[in-house]
Amino acid sequence: MRESVIYQEILEEGLQKGRLEGRQEGLRAGERLLVLRLLTRRLGDIPQEVRSQIEMLSVEQLEALGEALLDFMEMADLERWITGATDGGSGSPLDLPSAKKSIARVL
Repeated sequence: MRESVIYQEILEEGLQKGRLEGRQEGLRAGERLLVLRLLTRRLGDIPQEVRSQIEMLSVEQLEALGEALLDFMEMADLERWITGATDGGSGSPLDLPSAKKSIARVL
């Protein structure tokens, strides 16, 4: 059975799928780690509850958070972003009051 062509094809397909899933999970873990490090540098210690919410984000959400965090001025900005992202909202940094204040100061 192990020598059959069909068995070999199924085995190879399973191995490829496993490698792809491993790469995707590695990418997600790396993005999550980088975002958490940047948030810690920007805002200070991140509460465990907030960390847990960040760990549940998809790769796309982590990428969006990585861009949005540049506009965060306080922990409340991060919390509002997470609420917007996990409630199906955009989590856009422009929805944040402190981001609007920063923009107003520049203008």
